[in-house]
Amino acid sequence: MQRSTHKILTTHVGSLPFPMSEAGESDLSAQVAAVTQKQRALGLDLINEGEYTKGGDWLSYVEPRFSGFDARPPAGTKPIILTGKDREEFADFYAYATQKGTLFYSPGEQIKRARPNWVCVGPIAYTGAAALAHEIATLRAHAKPEESFLTTTSPASLEPYRQNEFYNSEEEFVYAIAEAMRVEYEAVANSGVLLQVDDAWLPALWDRIGIGMGLEAFRKRCIMRVEALNHALRNIPEERIRYHLCWGSWHGPHAFDIEMAHMVGIMLRVKAQAYLFEAGNVRHEHEYAVWDSVKLPAGKIIVPGVVSHATDTIEHPELVAQRLMRFAERVGRENVLAGTDCGLGGRVHAEIAWAKLGALAEGAKLASRKLWP
Repeated sequence: MQRSTHKILTTHVGSLPFPMSEAGESDLSAQVAAVTQKQRALGLDLINEGEYTKGGDWLSYVEPRFSGFDARPPAGTKPIILTGKDREEFADFYAYATQKGTLFYSPGEQIKRARPNWVCVGPIAYTGAAALAHEIATLRAHAKPEESFLTTTSPASLEPYRQNEFYNSEEEFVYAIAEAMRVEYEAVANSGVLLQVDDAWLPALWDRIGIGMGLEAFRKRCIMRVEALNHALRNIPEERIRYHLCWGSWHGPHAFDIEMAHMVGIMLRVKAQAYLFEAGNVRHEHEYAVWDSVKLPAGKIIVPGVVSHATDTIEHPELVAQRLMRFAERVGRENVLAGTDCGLGGRVHAEIAWAKLGALAEGAKLASRKLWP
């Protein structure tokens, strides 16, 4: 993982707007060539393939890469991700937004959430080696390993979309998912590109199940899942790993997100060198103050979001710089990179997404001039 030594380095979370031809078909290699070049042209230092090789979906891409599951029709009950205190308190808003398709910018995001009911009926194994090799090769054909990262998904974020009828306990089930994903994690890291593990559902389930179980029980639940992730990462050097934690990217109130103060210690337990998290939207921007009392462990890097997927308003570069300065003052300028709150693909219009990344790069330049006078 590159560290800021003379300027604030720039990156993003992973998902970028997915361009398609008029016929609805895409030449993946050409698309990746274009998206990597566009990131460089904007001044981003650590880039990826926009998650194009995953079809733009950080969850469903894994479905054909697992054995041990049956795809059954939806169970009839509402999926856990479509429940929660936010949806209860703002039921009229969610009904309206669901009908209008505005919870995400892309209508396709609404459709992709109608997933099969995946039920574990046998030992879980990773069967996606060929697809993963193609994914890695496509990225490496257009980006140098030292400048690039590839996203994957944590066991804790894959678990909510699956039921267990095979393993003896919830913990056994989570560790089985982790052991299967270990194959993917190690292959990415061994390819030379940085491994990023996405984990939106670890904190986002607070709203669904955590409030009812209480804070300490929920934290204990999260810690077990972090330990399972660390088990899967055990053979990878820490400096090869980025970990992304967020509260979900739908355009809703997020009034019942768990506070960063309750998650930061759990986040820092993850075996990673860099931590990416939301810090650029109105629900979480104030939480930079967490670092007044939390000491960043030696050798670690934080990558706060300084532009957000949650609004179409393009952040001013001066605001981006101010946000970066706040973190640099608290953890040291060399320990801060500039990032995004969450993936921008499907969350804002493509023109807006690229303008936000441009503002991110310009803001990082402004902050760099002040931090390295």
